[in-house]
Amino acid sequence: MTIPRRQLLRLAAGAGALAAAPRAARAQAYPSRPITLMVFVGPGGAPDIIARIVAQTLSQRLGQPVLIENRPGAGGNLALQAVARAPADGHTLLLLASPHFVNVTLYEKSPVNVVRDIVPVASINGDAFVMVVSPSKPYRTVADFITHAKTNPGRVNMTSSGSGNLTHLCGELFRMATGTELVHVPYRNSPAALAAIMANEIDVMFDALPSSLPHVQSGRLRALGVTSATRRKPMPDVPAIAETVPGYAVTGWLGVGAPKGTPVEIVERLNREINATLADPETAAKLLNIGTEPFSSSPAEVAKLIAEDVDKWAKVVRFANLKVE
Repeated sequence: MTIPRRQLLRLAAGAGALAAAPRAARAQAYPSRPITLMVFVGPGGAPDIIARIVAQTLSQRLGQPVLIENRPGAGGNLALQAVARAPADGHTLLLLASPHFVNVTLYEKSPVNVVRDIVPVASINGDAFVMVVSPSKPYRTVADFITHAKTNPGRVNMTSSGSGNLTHLCGELFRMATGTELVHVPYRNSPAALAAIMANEIDVMFDALPSSLPHVQSGRLRALGVTSATRRKPMPDVPAIAETVPGYAVTGWLGVGAPKGTPVEIVERLNREINATLADPETAAKLLNIGTEPFSSSPAEVAKLIAEDVDKWAKVVRFANLKVE
């Protein structure tokens, strides 16, 4: 018996609806319990501050708490590993950041890899870094610092919140761009590194703007320049480093990832809710007030950002001959 074409189309549509039903039900049931957002730095660092701002509104939208779990260590690989090994059900998420993209090259033998083990979900913000020193230091401009460093080769130190992360690579790029010889002294996290700057134990740091901004505003730190190509709204009087060192520019971003294998409908739901969170006026204002700018994107756009950053930082890691044992 020949089935009419119109009936075939109805049968196909019905089959498609039946196949989609379990997916729709799964997305509708998500989340069924609290969500953990794994953060690769300790409390008080800029990524932690931003994650907590976003988690507050996201919790309201999802109807379940979004809990921050700080898992610092191994340049972000401990947090990455914890998420990569979690069930792929959307209840354990990773705060994506530049260290994860740098580590693809820096930790070539690592058992986890952000490209291989994580599904991109959403972006959160775009960040600049700021070159900060103790107010007791004699240099007041980027040019002053360069002169001081060239006059004292090998005797000027820079700190970071960990080897291989962007606070470190900002300094490496500066060293390469200016021909200065700076000694890297890493700390375990940003608050510890900033404390060393304020105690006059370290000469300079390229820190994420949100964590340094309160100290600059209070006078405990002096900002010499920002790493973005142009000046930033929270501190319009602070020049871009590029005004003294043409071509120098570093920006970072944060995002959210999930374990590989997370159902696409859960990824799409999270993407919609995170984008709506960033569009929330109160949440956006909080992010802007600490010196960072919210921006939203699709999972495909996040995947493109990751690929571009992995390629860019691979070149820097190899140029600077950075190694992590």
